[in-house]
Amino acid sequence: MHAPALLTLDQLARLVPALHSRGYQVVGPTVRDGAIVYDVLEGISDLPVGWTDEQEAGRYRLRRRNDDALFGYVVGPQSWKKYVHPAEVRLLTAERSGHTFRILNNDPSPPRRAFLGVRACELAAIAVQDRVLQGDRYRDPIYAARREGIFIVAVNCTQAAPTCFCTSMGTGPRVRGAYDLALTELVGPGKHEFVIEAGSDAGAEVLAELAPSAPSEAVCQEAEAAVERAASQIQRRMDTTGIRDLLYTNFDHPRWDNVAQRCLTCANCTMVCPTCFCTTVEDVSDVTGMHAERWRKWDSCFTQNFSYIHGGNIRSSAKSRYRQWMTHKLASWIDQFGSSGCVGCGRCITWCPVGIDITEEVRAIRESPASSKESSHGNP
Repeated sequence: MHAPALLTLDQLARLVPALHSRGYQVVGPTVRDGAIVYDVLEGISDLPVGWTDEQEAGRYRLRRRNDDALFGYVVGPQSWKKYVHPAEVRLLTAERSGHTFRILNNDPSPPRRAFLGVRACELAAIAVQDRVLQGDRYRDPIYAARREGIFIVAVNCTQAAPTCFCTSMGTGPRVRGAYDLALTELVGPGKHEFVIEAGSDAGAEVLAELAPSAPSEAVCQEAEAAVERAASQIQRRMDTTGIRDLLYTNFDHPRWDNVAQRCLTCANCTMVCPTCFCTTVEDVSDVTGMHAERWRKWDSCFTQNFSYIHGGNIRSSAKSRYRQWMTHKLASWIDQFGSSGCVGCGRCITWCPVGIDITEEVRAIRESPASSKESSHGNP
């Protein structure tokens, strides 16, 4: 870890050009279609300057801040999964030539990318997907190709949304783990500066090009206080003590029926989740029979066909599908990968059309555990 440094707004503006000069396509947050989304950036003016978000269960709105903060929001509907585990990938193309087919691999080489504005929970989510998609026996080459060489500029949260519960999951609001640069934004009357730390030699090299100054002890303490203030704003909690066994032994809890009456099985929660990784493969052809393609696309355990096997669908009810999602995310994920599949970002709460709250569902089961028909976790 390198010593913290201090950047002015003008110095930070040199960051994107410095990354461009090293061959990176810079991706970060920007405002589009009434939300803060991730897209290619040409400069820091493309960031959500002066915007913040208001979030609650089933609700998301943007509003103007009373300052020009660049990172004065929490998280939007998209995660970095969009780039490392994309929603659609064309696996191959088949072209008929006489009586044979010519097979082409159509997955182009991804650009060299730099992620600007990665929050603590999102950095934890990337680590989870690293474990799932390239840290096991079955390595996903598509993910690995997109993940390799990414330059990460992380951002410590200085405010929280009502849907955040990263403190319960041990993932934020302070960034931890693998990053190249991590910054804390300090904005106020007559002041707009950034305390920044390098987490790698590559990050230190870029930072040196920005010509930072050394921050005073008071500025470092102000940055620490800003992150602590964000932690103190987090009111949602998930008690994770023994959560694996709690869910396994409450497989028939009446709360599953309760949530099923509200759940639309729309799959929004899995689409916005930064760690969900399920996919399906589809083959399509044109009407002439001369051209065919194979695509890999995101899928969800909430869709009817996801659990179809020979003979029928093994999860035909909303109850069984919601139970599968939550039990996998918080319990069987631990058996498979050694950690929880949840990072506490709160997206599944915000973007659920009916405002189902995963922390509330855990609390309800914990406060009233099933007294009979306890089941093992044979097939959650």
